[in-house]
Amino acid sequence: MAVYQGARPRTIALPRAPRIADAPALPRRRARVTLRARRGPNRLALILGGIVVAFMLAFFSLAQQIQVSATSYDIGRLRFEQGQLESRLQQQRSDLNRLGREPAVRKLGLDAGLTQLTEPIILPAR
Repeated sequence: MAVYQGARPRTIALPRAPRIADAPALPRRRARVTLRARRGPNRLALILGGIVVAFMLAFFSLAQQIQVSATSYDIGRLRFEQGQLESRLQQQRSDLNRLGREPAVRKLGLDAGLTQLTEPIILPAR
């Protein structure tokens, strides 16, 4: 049977009360795992992490620029359409002004096959 240094015997009956040391125990300093193992931070992991972060930032910036350019393209297209609609509106207004006068109405009626009215017939009163 092997005996390890610092091993305590097992109690089968009731557990013992904890031992109280005469002198106050100093808190143990915990050494970091990497220092205990005598290893520093992995430089390759740090470099790869930096590259990943840089690419993520670059893609985010690119996505923002594409969104801004698409928005400005849409604004330009909408302004062009607005100009076309305003020119059609102006053309319709001028057509209505021209066609709403008496000579135009008479010509449209004659073209449709209507004739001018004859002199009115006046019936004498009874």
